[in-house]
Amino acid sequence: MNQIFKECPACSHVWETRSHLLADPKVRLKGYQAHFQELTEGLFLFNHDCLGTFALSAGEFQDLYQGPIFKERATGTAQCPGHCLHETELGPCPTHCECAYVREILQIIRGWPRGL
Repeated sequence: MNQIFKECPACSHVWETRSHLLADPKVRLKGYQAHFQELTEGLFLFNHDCLGTFALSAGEFQDLYQGPIFKERATGTAQCPGHCLHETELGPCPTHCECAYVREILQIIRGWPRGL
């Protein structure tokens, strides 16, 4: 029996591994829903070319990031650009904020080599 990392809820396409999903040119990262109480519970939103949309928790990708994780949250301060408050904003955060590492994971996913 094949291993399943994720199955598209719309067309039942199966990705056996996270790498297969990220390399699939038919999958696009479309958003991030922050979960401020538990950052690993935030949701990365993906679209599949079958018009299906699915979510995976940020925790599924946490091991991709090897940099610093800041202890203090800057959300709502003058230094915060507010990226985490806007679901479709996928850019990096320049602030030394507890949430910034999740934004770096988004950059890793966005830069993942496609079509492998």
